[in-house]
Amino acid sequence: MPYVREYSKRLIKLLVLVGGIFFGFGAVSVAVAQEAPDVLIRRVSQQVLGIAKTDKDIQSGNRKRILELVEEKIVPYVDFERATSMAAGHYWREATQAQQVRLTGEFRQLVTYTYSGALSQVKDQKLEFKPLRADPSAKEVEVRSEVVRTGGTPIELDYRLEKTPSGWKIYDINVLGAWLVETYQSTFSSEIGKSGIDGLIKALAEKNKNLSSKGEKAAK
Repeated sequence: MPYVREYSKRLIKLLVLVGGIFFGFGAVSVAVAQEAPDVLIRRVSQQVLGIAKTDKDIQSGNRKRILELVEEKIVPYVDFERATSMAAGHYWREATQAQQVRLTGEFRQLVTYTYSGALSQVKDQKLEFKPLRADPSAKEVEVRSEVVRTGGTPIELDYRLEKTPSGWKIYDINVLGAWLVETYQSTFSSEIGKSGIDGLIKALAEKNKNLSSKGEKAAK
């Protein structure tokens, strides 16, 4: 599945630079549910960056510890189902409920593995946030920021979030002008066109299996 391999490599390189946060499910406390979207992004980003920079296990590439950090600090704050449905486009409506669940699970796992591989390489990145320009009653907003690297050009890093009963959830991320969901739309469409929804699920599952295997070997 060439497009998954190529995009994953690109995503790893970008995430190494941004050290941002990614997709997932989960419940949050009442206080977090009332948290403003830009405050949420700033808080979680700083937490993840801080831990990634100082945790010796993460810096050494300990896959178990990295996955623990992802599950604890990143997974609770983003809507993978919406991200997957948008990436699948009109094919999502044609898929059965079982296929939707399996596709969402594989997509979530792919991004989690990819992000986990990047966390161990976080070094001196810093995040600078731009003022949030959104109506207080808005249900969807875009939080804009830049990743500042020592001796490097700032990198554009933006998030799209929606307001849910359990708080704000991320459903898309933009790095260097490329929105994740839009990128996957064309690649998902191509794979589904060749082998259907089940073919895409199978291809993602195979990719995840390979990533898991590499992670286990690295941990030995």
